[in-house]
Amino acid sequence: MNPVEIEEQISLLAEKPFDAAEFPYAFLEAFGNKETTIRKLRSGASNKSDLGGVLQTNNIHIAVALRGEVTKTLAALKASPATARAKAKFILATDGETFEAEDLVGGDTVACFYPDFSDHFGVFLPLAGITTVKQIRDSSFDIKATGRLNRLYVQLLKDNPDWGTAARRPDMNHFMARLIFCFFAEDTDIFEAPDLFTDTIEKMSAGDSSNTHEVISTLFRAMNIKGADRAQAKLPRWADRFPYVNGGLFSGSADVPVFTRIARSYLIHIGRLDWKKINPDIFGSMIQAVADDEERGALGMHYTSVPNILKVLNPLFLDDLREKLEEAGNNARKLLNLRNRMARIRVFDPACGSGNFLVIAYKEMRKIEAEINMQRGEAERPTEIPLTNFRGIELRNFPAEIARLALIIAEYQCDVLYRGQKEALRDFLPLDAMNWITCGNALRLDWLSICRSTGSVVKHQAEDLFHTPLDQAEIDFENEGGETYICGNPPYRGSQWQTQGQKSDLKAIFDGRTANWKSLDYVAGWFMKAADYGTKTAAVSAFVATNSICQGRQVETLWSLIFATGHEVAFAHTSFKWANLASNKAGVTVVIVGISNQPGRVRRLFSIADDGATIQKEAENINAYLVPGPNITIGPRARPLCDLHEMGFGNMPNDGGHLLLDSDEARAAVNRYAVPSTFVRPFVGSQEFIRGIERRCIWITADTYDVARQNAWLESRFAGVRVQRAASDRPTTNALAETPYRFGEVRQTGEEVIIAVPAISSENREYLPCGLLSPGTILSNKCYALYDAPLWNMALIASRLHWVWIGTVCVRMRTDFSYSNTLGWNTFPLPTLTEKNKADLTRCAEDILLAREAHFPATIADLYDPENMPADLRAAHERNDEVLERIYIGRRFKNDTERLEKLFEFYTKSVGRTGRAA
Repeated sequence: MNPVEIEEQISLLAEKPFDAAEFPYAFLEAFGNKETTIRKLRSGASNKSDLGGVLQTNNIHIAVALRGEVTKTLAALKASPATARAKAKFILATDGETFEAEDLVGGDTVACFYPDFSDHFGVFLPLAGITTVKQIRDSSFDIKATGRLNRLYVQLLKDNPDWGTAARRPDMNHFMARLIFCFFAEDTDIFEAPDLFTDTIEKMSAGDSSNTHEVISTLFRAMNIKGADRAQAKLPRWADRFPYVNGGLFSGSADVPVFTRIARSYLIHIGRLDWKKINPDIFGSMIQAVADDEERGALGMHYTSVPNILKVLNPLFLDDLREKLEEAGNNARKLLNLRNRMARIRVFDPACGSGNFLVIAYKEMRKIEAEINMQRGEAERPTEIPLTNFRGIELRNFPAEIARLALIIAEYQCDVLYRGQKEALRDFLPLDAMNWITCGNALRLDWLSICRSTGSVVKHQAEDLFHTPLDQAEIDFENEGGETYICGNPPYRGSQWQTQGQKSDLKAIFDGRTANWKSLDYVAGWFMKAADYGTKTAAVSAFVATNSICQGRQVETLWSLIFATGHEVAFAHTSFKWANLASNKAGVTVVIVGISNQPGRVRRLFSIADDGATIQKEAENINAYLVPGPNITIGPRARPLCDLHEMGFGNMPNDGGHLLLDSDEARAAVNRYAVPSTFVRPFVGSQEFIRGIERRCIWITADTYDVARQNAWLESRFAGVRVQRAASDRPTTNALAETPYRFGEVRQTGEEVIIAVPAISSENREYLPCGLLSPGTILSNKCYALYDAPLWNMALIASRLHWVWIGTVCVRMRTDFSYSNTLGWNTFPLPTLTEKNKADLTRCAEDILLAREAHFPATIADLYDPENMPADLRAAHERNDEVLERIYIGRRFKNDTERLEKLFEFYTKSVGRTGRAA
């Protein structure tokens, strides 16, 4: 279940009459517990409570208290030995009148009247496995409002199917935006009385909903009529109470979908929520999902958390503003200079969605401005930070509308917070009709036409706040000059998942610059456009992106072009999980990269330490791999850079499947067809190695071919190979028809000890899969191999150091690691190893193999599941990492960023010694 679904169930439970016997089970059901789980708790089979309540192991201990004894009961739950034994995360007590609970892990507490406990549902989301975003706890209203609006939206489309067509969907979305504004306005005194909009609909529309749409349409029409024109418009008295809003929000058609009784009930229920609590930076993303058919199934799970947004905005420019504020102290002149500087700052998000980045940037800047005004004794001074300095581009219509609305709401909330309700109301209406969020394709539009460097162009007042033709003229900036900061979270889309339209977008940007643009992620287009923009005007840009743009071949393709424009990496945040709210679901691994061509900026690199803390490091330069050091590109090498055993491929069958056998076929060959067992060998590729799949192959040499062909069954298999190869249109394959008994490419005798490395493996594992194969095993070309190599080589491959290196310099196959001997192994930088070093590493490799053996028949996939890795195997890897890392720097590394930094340092030195990079 997602948060919106959970909130709905919890709200329904809170609205029902209290049932003491059923409450604990209904509460658990609301958080997604299955019927079988509830049945076991009811029967007592899994209920561990010692207080007559319900205790679910590793989750919650619930007890229904006697009237007036809720606090006493909660204390008993906390002191209960069963609570500790079951490792309960929460305790909860209620008597149907009051409700108290405590998060035993995080420390949060809840104490409220029983009907209000649904407002605190976010505290209990860990019960549903949702623990990835703490900020959800502060967003209960946004989730509740989103769920209600979604139900209304779905109901209206059901009752008005024509409004769901492509032609009318913009009208439907615009209608929803108008509703959101009205709900907000009636709860924040923008309208003359609380709940004016909802009360008017409830009183003036019939209970059977027959004229609900007419009443709403009349109200919308009223809010588009100026005071001077009201008499002539002959509005009903009940509609004349609504103010003129302007801003184009209510201009154009006042058409409203027809309401059924159910839809009318939904609308009134939504209006009864407290819309003062709306959080526009979060709500925007959630409401966007209401109107997006593809996202509605994941409603409430997709939004960008404020801390993640600040990972971009803080180093981009907010940290600098805060530092200047601190430096100014009580100096009135310096404070004034800073305020004047902020009034000229432009923030531009060319993939703005529903405006999250722009809203957060605006709110944070208003916070700094308010502090300046306070220090200068001008607390009630109107803001000098105009909304039109916050520009955006969004491909889809509805998110663009919501972005503007979110900024308008944010401005009003900031005015109330920093200047007071009276001043905020005085300046709020009528809204400006300027149009500063453009709806269009950011990779096709000229960014300078939307966010120009000087602003010295013709002003354009749009008739409709939500009308954004692609050819609209530039809106003048209120304050000339200033700085431009570009930011956002553009769509990533790897090359294999791009639509033809997206590939065409990239072609328009990169064609003529590089022949390799087809392999780039879609997000690369935003980086290149930002670099081009920066050559025309001073700007610093920072985007969230998949970490693949800073790995493998994309580094040379993309970053050589960006560096050629004079830009460098100004700051970066190395790989971290950009998590969503889906229960038990990891987010995509991303990086944040800021680029600038302005001299003098301190290069800052942020990374996550192994203990979870954030590390900040200043560097003279950050390269495209997001490592402190020179701008180098790692290319393939024919031989190892350091003293490593040479790594080759496995064997390619090129046999049409005739030389490969499953385990049943292998047994039949030996037992039924009298094939000598020495001719049937274990056959191992990536999947066989990782998942323990048993396969065999026919392995014949030139010396044994004459004997083998005497067996009729074997000869029939050779005949199949001969036919398949002869039919090929490749001459080299045709030639192989002369040796149908052997693989197309043979790279081993079959008698070697092999250290095997699968060519493709999941990035979710903490270590690269590798291992030892005994003599007689035949390795597939889906694996790389060290033949008869000293075992200490395996310790290197199994290390975290090597995992980090491969993940950075090798090509990715989708999101998986694609191992390469020439690009990954042959370039791996290694200090000179002493004989003792090699002996220590050999022992570490042996310990890893022994730990695996202790869990036979568990497969590599089983053993290296991040959630279930056996403790002894993890300990063996930890010892291996410690031994190897002490060889490099005399201690353990703090995190992967530090590991990479040292590896690049060794690589640069090693290349210098050999005098060549490949």
